[in-house]
Order: sequence, then structure tokens, then C-alpha cells
Amino acid sequence: MAAAVAALAVVVGGAGLLWLRSQLSPAGQAGEEVRITIEAGASTDEIAELLEREGVIANADVFGYYVRVRNPGTIQAGDFVLRRRDDIDRVLAVLTGGAATEPGERLTVAEGLTLPQVAEVVGRLPGRSAERFLEAARGGTVRSRYQPAGVNDLEGLVLPETYRIGERETELDILRRMVDAFDDLADELDLNGGSARLDVTPYQAVIVASLVEREAKVPQDRGPVARVVYNRLARRMPLQIDATVQFALGTNKPRLLLRDLEVDSPYNTYKIPGLPPGPIAGPGRAALEAALDPPAAAWIYYVLTDADGRHAFAETSTEFERLKAEATRKGLL
Repeated sequence: MAAAVAALAVVVGGAGLLWLRSQLSPAGQAGEEVRITIEAGASTDEIAELLEREGVIANADVFGYYVRVRNPGTIQAGDFVLRRRDDIDRVLAVLTGGAATEPGERLTVAEGLTLPQVAEVVGRLPGRSAERFLEAARGGTVRSRYQPAGVNDLEGLVLPETYRIGERETELDILRRMVDAFDDLADELDLNGGSARLDVTPYQAVIVASLVEREAKVPQDRGPVARVVYNRLARRMPLQIDATVQFALGTNKPRLLLRDLEVDSPYNTYKIPGLPPGPIAGPGRAALEAALDPPAAAWIYYVLTDADGRHAFAETSTEFERLKAEATRKGLL
């Protein structure tokens, strides 16, 4: 480390040497374990930002400079167990050599899955049962900090993420990790404060995020879809969101029929005003961010406008009808 520190000291100046050492090797013992996933193709800067966000390192910029100066070797893609506030050389030893890659089965839960679909994914792990997982997720034994009293169903409150599952972890253990991960992200995003600014409860903000997750097919549509939901709620307009009908039907049809819109369910937002009673899927980080910080606009409609899933947004019924006609001519509706 000495040579690399000396080289970096030239950059920060002599007065910054003590500060630099504190960033590279924090005083005291390393903190609790944290699991991270390095995706294939991730840049050094992206890895540094991830490590800083997870509390493994103190400063992403210093980490990036140190890696470039020291050139420790290629950082591997994969799942790792590190410790918060750890010495930077120990971190690099793990990431470049895989010295502490976590054993066990890799479990990837995609954004937008319902609880039964998450249970199916868990059930593919050796010795695990989808039925036991789903029973636990609806039984009230494991609870999220953002779960209202009287609600036992954890729909929308398990975080879509990649997990490394140890061979001794039960379905209940896996569920608890997923809920803890959701709660940690919700804390990081200030779910309580963000929802209060939008005049909804934290649980209602999660419901909105789940609608965004299912309705927005491209990243740039997430914020606008959230804004349409809030604007329609403010005007006491039915949300008329197809994804809620799909949830009520328990299907994922390519196209809903008129008779589908008559389904008798509290999740049918064509018939029941306001938000559905609970989330309809597991929202990821981006959907939660969109639900908590939507753009300011007067949109109250959106229409599919491109085969890649992009929507156009409208403020008036006249504009909405024009966009619908265009979409019909393109064969999108």
C-alpha cells in the first residue's frame, strides 16, 4: 500500500495524507458483513459507487484513484461477502481473487414479479418449496416496517435482487432477507418522507411503485406514469390501469378484452376508484424512485406509442383520443 499511498499523496497534497489514510484504512475493526454483486462489464467507477453506497469503502473517488495507481488486477464479476468500513487492500484482495465469494445457490428475483411468481423462483432451489415460501409470505410471521397493521401479505415488500442462498437457509430465512433488503432500500430512499410530500402513506407509495413497475416498459416512462397516477387520484378519476386487471385475473394476457374489464375485484381500477388495496408486484429501486419523485406535469392519460413499449402522455381527452387513433393505425391497440 505504501507506494500507492505515496503516489496518491502527490494528488491530495501533504496536508491531506492523514485524511487519505483514513479513507483507505478506516480506524477500528471492520463492520458487519454485506453481500454485493458485481455485474459483468461493470466499470471501476460503477464498482466504486456500489461499494460506497453499501458502506464498504468511505470514498468512491479515492477507491477509483487507488485502483488505477496500484493496478491490483482485474476485479471479478460475481457475488461477494465484504465488510463495511473495511481496509481497501482487503476489499481488493476479495474482488480480484474471489477470496471470499459467498458459497451457495444464486437466486435472482426480477422486478415486477408477483409473490406467487417469486415463490416459484425460490421453489427451484434444491430442497426449497414454493408452497412453504408463499405460506410464510402471507402468514404474518415475517413483517416489513412498511406493512400496515392488519395486512399480512408481503406482496410488493420483498426486494427484487440477486441473492446468494446458503444451503441451510430455509424459506423463512430467505423471505426475511428479502424483506430486510426492501426495508433497507426504503429507508435509503426515505419512503416515509417522500410519501408524506406526496400526501400518501408509505404503503400507498409502494402500491404506486408497483403500478409503475408493471405499466412502464422503458425507463423514461416510469416518472410520467407515476405522475399520471397521482394526477388521476387528485382528480378522483378511476385509474383504469390494465396491470391491476391482469393482477385480479391472475393472468398476463397480451391484450385485455372488454369482458376482462368487468372482473369483480377490488383490484379492478376500471370499476373501483382510488388505488388498489395492495401492491400488484415487487417494485425495484427505479420504480420506487419514480413513485417518490415524479416529474411535475398535468398528464392524466398515456397511450402506447411505439412497439418498444414507449408511451405518449396527454393532458386532455382530445389529445388522448388523437394518440389512441395513432396507436390504432400503428397496430399497437
